Amino acid sequence: MPNFFQQPPARNALFPDQSPLRALLRWKLTPQAFAALEPDISAFAARCAGPLWDVAREAERDPPVHVAYDAWGRRTDTLRLSPAWRALRAEAATEGLVALAYDERGAEARLHQFAKLFLFHPASAFVSCPVAMTDGAARILARFANDNALGEAFAHLTSRDPAQAWTSGQWMTETTGGSDVSRTETQAVMEDGQWRLHGVKFFASAAESEIALALARKPGAPQGSRGLTLFMARPRLADGAWDGVVVRRLKDKLGTRALATAELDLVGCPAIQIGADGDGVRNVTTMLNVTRLHNSICAMGEAAAACALLEDYSQKRTAFERPLVAHVLHRRLIGEVRADVFAGLILTLELASLLGREDANEATERDRRILRLMTPVCKIVTADIAVRVLSKVVEGFGGAGYMEDVGIARQLRDAHVFPIWEGPPNVLALDMLRAIGGKDGLEPLIADMEERLANAAAPEWRDVREALAHHVQALRASCAVLLTADAESQQASARDLALHLGALYPAVLALSFVQAQPAAAEIAAIPHALTARVPAWRPTTLQDVGRMMFPDAWPQWAQSSRPYD
Repeated sequence: MPNFFQQPPARNALFPDQSPLRALLRWKLTPQAFAALEPDISAFAARCAGPLWDVAREAERDPPVHVAYDAWGRRTDTLRLSPAWRALRAEAATEGLVALAYDERGAEARLHQFAKLFLFHPASAFVSCPVAMTDGAARILARFANDNALGEAFAHLTSRDPAQAWTSGQWMTETTGGSDVSRTETQAVMEDGQWRLHGVKFFASAAESEIALALARKPGAPQGSRGLTLFMARPRLADGAWDGVVVRRLKDKLGTRALATAELDLVGCPAIQIGADGDGVRNVTTMLNVTRLHNSICAMGEAAAACALLEDYSQKRTAFERPLVAHVLHRRLIGEVRADVFAGLILTLELASLLGREDANEATERDRRILRLMTPVCKIVTADIAVRVLSKVVEGFGGAGYMEDVGIARQLRDAHVFPIWEGPPNVLALDMLRAIGGKDGLEPLIADMEERLANAAAPEWRDVREALAHHVQALRASCAVLLTADAESQQASARDLALHLGALYPAVLALSFVQAQPAAAEIAAIPHALTARVPAWRPTTLQDVGRMMFPDAWPQWAQSSRPYD
């Protein structure tokens, strides 16, 4: 009996002629800008699907190791990183994955950068994480470039020369709290004319980075967020040895195993103050728009890469004497995954464009308010999409998807970092709620959606346009009710509202896109799919919450051995 060997899926570049990324860039960029950027993006897409993918797999097979002592018993806390990881770090610098946003600021620069991040992440072994934190740090340090030390650091963070390029860590999490940085216990003490940090940083990713941003409390500073100041830690000497840092251990994580995430004791780590006393949390907020959008584009890159593998596999795997793609239920699964990825990608690129305008001081007040409001929403929904898509891709591959050596299982594990990195959904929903409680509430976003719908006048889109317009009108009315409720009731509604906005705005954007840009049939159908997915929303009452929870004591009938008699 002849042996059968299944043909594996091919790793195709994520930038073919009919790809969503290519179509969306044509829509967002001028023809001249697209023509100028297309060769660079296309060439990078081929590298990410080819040699870089193989380098990333090697980095994942050779994870970082913490060597606490040398052969003679001296404490060294060496982090042994694979040559593959170092090669990917060098690639990120050479390709300008941080520098692009600062070499030539504006919407086009951020779109160029985010297109390359989308392609790079699946082939990065999570080098995309230090890239994100480095971009966030650069955005803060750009404000203080006149300071010699901070200006020098900014130049290294934005360098394209791997020999000169630095990455930045982000040391915020402590044992006392994760997203609640108000309980930060790290102290900044002036010793011999130099600020030095003392404390414990419980979850420090990209631990090999040359610098890190950290919150600390100066002597006499009050408790809570108002007592925190931002510092740039310089944890290494010129020879690369630690300075004022002891590595307790590397974290043993569900995924992202190629990424060195450490638990650190700060025992006099030298640092430079950034900004004014007590402005630490405000300064950190500056980088959150950047790092959260990095999280979103990486989530979509991971999801898109898995979707592309499933689509190719569906052509090659036969079940019941037909290719998988010939079965309508399997085609429906692929269609759902495509729509998910498109929704997350169009939302992230829209906000990346707004971020670029803000960088270049070209943003309108409406632009800034939409960016502020929708960035936490985007991070919530794209993280959810990544986990959902990877679960469906495992399902689509069947048993092969569950096997480690196929690679989908690793992607599924890695995807679970997206909902928790840079704030879990509940924290982000509360951040969104703070934005709504400011000037004009949701009106800037609603006005933007109403204008887009008014411009989508083609008769073939009438049903979609009217359905979305109904959702927008209901949103305005429901939000007015929400803003009159007490704080706890508003909080009870926050997550559902975030999910509603995260479904509604991409659907409106998709309709705006197909009106302006000819697209392949599978993309042209997406506004219908996304509109059908927009959930109804109304403010949640505390009584609603009570009904979702188990009572303190079951009623009498529930305690019976035969409760249904």
